[in-house]
Amino acid sequence: MKRNCRRWLPIAFVAAGLVAYANAQAQEHPEHPQNPAAGLEKKKDTVTIPMLSKAIHDYVADDAKLKGGFFLVFDPQDKKVLQLTLAKVHEEKLATLGNGVYFACADFQASDGHLYDLDVFMKGSDKNLETTEVSVHKVDGKPRYNWSEKDGVWSKVDLPTK
Repeated sequence: MKRNCRRWLPIAFVAAGLVAYANAQAQEHPEHPQNPAAGLEKKKDTVTIPMLSKAIHDYVADDAKLKGGFFLVFDPQDKKVLQLTLAKVHEEKLATLGNGVYFACADFQASDGHLYDLDVFMKGSDKNLETTEVSVHKVDGKPRYNWSEKDGVWSKVDLPTK
């Protein structure tokens, strides 16, 4: 029995080292997912980057039609409703988060002159994407939250407010 343990001990140390290295690499999350297009265009019937971008454009346009021409979002930190106009959907920052959930970053110009970066989360298939969450990520380039990974699941982490 001791002979078998000695043979597997170096392999166990290498495996433990690889796990520690992988965990260290995962601790720092970029502002938005790395390699965002990964997984978006692998299957014929899946959501593609153009589909997700169009769904966001359509959602914002439809919502703005109902609300006097502006996309209205409540800013919980400043406790006010933002009157926004879509400036750009960042197609380089579209990503799949798994389980039919997709993420996109979009820039909006506010009626008060500020620039807002919103994170838009959508769920569904290529035939039916619906927005599940819209959150204010940045105001005039200053982030409101970061991202944290635990057990392979990413979540938002609030930054201290002033």
